[in-house]
Amino acid sequence: MRVLLAGASGVLGRRILRQLVARGHTVVGLVRSRTAEATVRSLGGEPRTADLFDSKAVAQAADGCEMIIRAATAIPTKVRTGPADWAMNDRIRREGTRSLVAAATQVGARAFLQESVVWAVGTLDGRPFDEDAPPAGDPILASALDGERIAREAGSAHGFDTLALRCGGFYSADGWHTRILAESIARGRPVLIGQQSPVWSLIHTDDAASAFVTAVEAPKTGVWHIVDDRPAPLADFLGEMARRLGARPPRRMPRWLARMFLGRYGTRILTSSFSTSNARFRRDFPWRPSFSTYVEGMEQVATAWRSEGFPPRRS
Repeated sequence: MRVLLAGASGVLGRRILRQLVARGHTVVGLVRSRTAEATVRSLGGEPRTADLFDSKAVAQAADGCEMIIRAATAIPTKVRTGPADWAMNDRIRREGTRSLVAAATQVGARAFLQESVVWAVGTLDGRPFDEDAPPAGDPILASALDGERIAREAGSAHGFDTLALRCGGFYSADGWHTRILAESIARGRPVLIGQQSPVWSLIHTDDAASAFVTAVEAPKTGVWHIVDDRPAPLADFLGEMARRLGARPPRRMPRWLARMFLGRYGTRILTSSFSTSNARFRRDFPWRPSFSTYVEGMEQVATAWRSEGFPPRRS
């Protein structure tokens, strides 16, 4: 199968590309820089330079592709964020999705697949929820659901399948957010807020990529949650990270201090629960996570970190 992949040089995109190529698929990766071009080529993909928001250029790159994937994001890589920091990510989810589904229509693609997030729905208060839960109501998360809607409407109008894979909390050795948490723990900085630990549904990025590849090979219209087999208290996940780093257990800080250093959104994420299940995806597709829980996944992450000497030890 010939696949167009937007976001091919990102943390998730690189894994999707590598796994698709390993399974014999041809992957066209959208790029905008020479560095991204080199990355895509090194992984066995065919780089194509195109602006994601230029639907004509995207359609030219997508010529002959049966599947189009949006794994592109612009998640801020900073600890404290405000609405302006999320503007490009919102634009990718909305305008980028419009551009890609327009390309899917023009080239006659079989399906369109995109990344979304599980915490865009649900009450985020600890009660388990599934794919049918109502929107969470956070303005920063609204663009994720808008992207799902834009694709669904285009697919319905033009006759191609649309798939939204809402991923849980990503973690991996090369993920910026995983690494910043590890550095904070290693330096003894507080990473937990208050006395109650939220519960998260996590997913190793390798497993998220394998879910995308599985969906590519048997597309059907729908929305699925991509998480591992067991939701876990954030305190346990970070505690396992600390143990693997040989560091002290994670420190806590009061909410008022968190808001000062992390801002409203960072504080909300670190105090919100998103407890969901992969049951629907496992029912509909032949997939299981290779890392059933964060314990197995963190072993792989810690092994990779040890090989690169991360995080650096203080003198």
